[in-house]
Amino acid sequence: MRKSITDAEPVDCMVAILDKLFYPTRIPGCPWSLGRDKRTDRRDQVLFIDARRMGRMVDRTHRELTDEDVAKIAKTYHAWRGDPDSGEYRDTAGFCKSATLEEIRQHGHVLTPGRYVGAPEQEEDEEPCEAKMARLVEQLKEQQAEARRLDEAIWRNLKELGYDA
Repeated sequence: MRKSITDAEPVDCMVAILDKLFYPTRIPGCPWSLGRDKRTDRRDQVLFIDARRMGRMVDRTHRELTDEDVAKIAKTYHAWRGDPDSGEYRDTAGFCKSATLEEIRQHGHVLTPGRYVGAPEQEEDEEPCEAKMARLVEQLKEQQAEARRLDEAIWRNLKELGYDA
């Protein structure tokens, strides 16, 4: 089915969206934009957007896309389409990629955005590994000491209330 859809060129854009977005289910989704009216310069391409890292938790089981998230996705799509006033489209590692139909064929017609957009670029960390590990171990020791202090305070308070363990 994926081969038929991509070879017929109706797939315009695929957007991987976060999990916990839809109330009846907690699985992620991937809306498809279908259409044959692609601009001539994008006729043999599909836009992949990976929005799984976007959004915010509204409660412990549900997320939502913010207005800024929706605007970023829409602006990316419109820029890719070449719409006026949308700016210039650029592939962004970890977020969006315009893949050719040939690339999609080489990937066995897989239409998962993560396959094409890759991982986001990582900032260079100038702190040497040994120094970072020493700092993190020291931070962990401090946090564990604070946790012990808080545990003792809780037990003292419970004892004062008559709950002795």
